[in-house]
Amino acid sequence: MKIKLAGLILVASLAALPLSMMTGCAVTSGRESAGEYVDDKTMSTKIKTALARDPEVKAHQVNVTTFRGSVQLAGFVDSQAQKDRATEIIKNMEGVKELHNDLVVATGRASGDPLKTDTDTEIKAETKIKAEDGTIKGDVDVDKK
Repeated sequence: MKIKLAGLILVASLAALPLSMMTGCAVTSGRESAGEYVDDKTMSTKIKTALARDPEVKAHQVNVTTFRGSVQLAGFVDSQAQKDRATEIIKNMEGVKELHNDLVVATGRASGDPLKTDTDTEIKAETKIKAEDGTIKGDVDVDKK
């Protein structure tokens, strides 16, 4: 009886051994290797440098992420021309397989324009509120000068 139990435990542990070896592969499936990681970081650095050297694109507002040669740009630019220029620079770079340009053109003010303060804008507001019985307690009127 003891021999049969010991044999059963031995067979079960030998059967489980290959399964335990395969879990290491499952952790890295779908991820990049160490070499790919270094290549992607190098490519991101080259792209960021090229954008920083370009007088039209403001690289400090652009984030670059690379995964297996696929490049994603995110952040803000001041004009569509800057966004298009970033695309042009990156598409011509060696090793770029795919580009996702998710840059957003900021609206409202140009780069370098000062932010408006309360003294720049005068707003007059009056409140119009309806009570539960339907009567009006005030008016809402906003004038921007």
